[in-house]
Amino acid sequence: MASDRVFNLKPFNLSDSNSKINITGKIIRDRNKLNLEYLLQGDLSTVIIPSPANTPTRKHQLWQTTCFEFFLGIDHAPKYWEFNLSPTGDWNIYRFTDYRQGMQEEIAFTSLPFDIRQQANFLNINLEINLDLIIDLNTDLDIAISTVIKSSEEKISYWALTHPETKADFHNRDSFIIHI
Repeated sequence: MASDRVFNLKPFNLSDSNSKINITGKIIRDRNKLNLEYLLQGDLSTVIIPSPANTPTRKHQLWQTTCFEFFLGIDHAPKYWEFNLSPTGDWNIYRFTDYRQGMQEEIAFTSLPFDIRQQANFLNINLEINLDLIIDLNTDLDIAISTVIKSSEEKISYWALTHPETKADFHNRDSFIIHI
């Protein structure tokens, strides 16, 4: 049985955010396949979008520029994963044992291919992954969806489904508000 949700990300700080863009998308879980689509729309000349890599690879610190992220947590358990998707096609996945604890690269995935389409006024990222590599089929998930945007003025803004703290923190389990 498929479960799907649409989302609209909100900037953490309105004064630091780019009011000329909008980030929406949808997430679908069908059995143990997860499909996630991001749509960044608006005046993309105000956003630094790194150029596609010739050979996308696993890389660290992708969040230092425009990066699309999501977090998967096992319902009622401290363990979670952080997925980073760069417009370059570069990627990484980290596994945590608890809130910001025990960070390790998730080696169950040796690649993370995703589709990137860009036009003058939109950037679309679409990912489909097999969750069988890390969780059982009947595991309930808590999901947080977020994006780091680096503006053409070199300012970083943080976008998420919700911002439960006084500082931007995508790892906060209170921000894992999609349950599928």
